Amino acid sequence: MKKIGIIMGSDSDLPVVEKAMTTLDEFGVPYAVHVYSAHRTPAEVKDFTVNARANGFGAIIAAAGKAAHLAGAIAASTTLPVIGIPVKSSTLDGLDALLSTVQMPGGIPVATVAIDGAQNAALLAIQMLGIEDAAIAEKLDSQRKEAAEKVLAKNAAIEEKYQK
Repeated sequence: MKKIGIIMGSDSDLPVVEKAMTTLDEFGVPYAVHVYSAHRTPAEVKDFTVNARANGFGAIIAAAGKAAHLAGAIAASTTLPVIGIPVKSSTLDGLDALLSTVQMPGGIPVATVAIDGAQNAALLAIQMLGIEDAAIAEKLDSQRKEAAEKVLAKNAAIEEKYQK
């Protein structure tokens, strides 16, 4: 099974990134986590990125706040799918990170999830792996069915209580 690379620009992003790790754990998807900065450790970012495919990675999740150039820097050095998580900071409530992550130039795509959307970043990476891995695809289908059943149970309870 392919691994997911998770890179955060700062260890202060860890509370957000942990949600991605928890989701990957729930699906049994292996991952490696690093703290690399696009601005302060660009050589390490590039080294990880250019070797990621050869090292068994199938996608890379990049979490960063403020200027949030990490996902773009990673995407510039690989053709693996890159998923950016804009991290909310004290500045502009994460809007700066969102725009920095989503506004990539043509030819260098970065899939971008919501501000602090680590769970969805992990699920998107899992879906990408599920294209080739039937067991992962089945787990995703089961998870979706369980989520739908929970909503329908809540709906039934509300209907029963409030229908007149």
